[in-house]
Amino acid sequence: MGKLLVLYSSRNGQTTKIIDAMRDEFGGYEVESVDLHTLPKKNLSKYDKVLIGASIRYGHFHDSLYTFIHTHSEQLEVADAAFFCVCLTARKPEKANPANNAYIRKFLTKSAWRPRTMGVFAGALRYSEYNWWQTRIIQLIMKITGGSTDTTQDLEFTDWDKVREFARGWIQKR
Repeated sequence: MGKLLVLYSSRNGQTTKIIDAMRDEFGGYEVESVDLHTLPKKNLSKYDKVLIGASIRYGHFHDSLYTFIHTHSEQLEVADAAFFCVCLTARKPEKANPANNAYIRKFLTKSAWRPRTMGVFAGALRYSEYNWWQTRIIQLIMKITGGSTDTTQDLEFTDWDKVREFARGWIQKR
């Protein structure tokens, strides 16, 4: 049985929910999940595969993502490692492609690591979990980008088939 390390940066839980959906595709691997916000120090050579998933909040990844990558960039370059981001802009099909996603471009500009496998998944809009300020900021962003500003309902935009397809395709690469 191989070993798979899953590192995640999640704010409201959608990234971890996406990883949970991927787990069914990870047959044959012992999976260890670690929250990047804990700033883990890991020897990546102990793992057959490494997956990093991170969410966008107000246009930015959490600093812990870049801290981890900076600390482990040499190990990531030689590891069989993949990266995916979760963002609301990916609710639009053209933005759900890593080649067309502004957050992936921003990530590649700031990161020393160049993942060979990358994905982008739409997240969830959970107005019920946001405080007053967060709600107003997200409403403004949604208004600008043509999204829902209706605070009476939460919306999930994640394409679960695409999530499983990404995981299956990456896990089968040798």
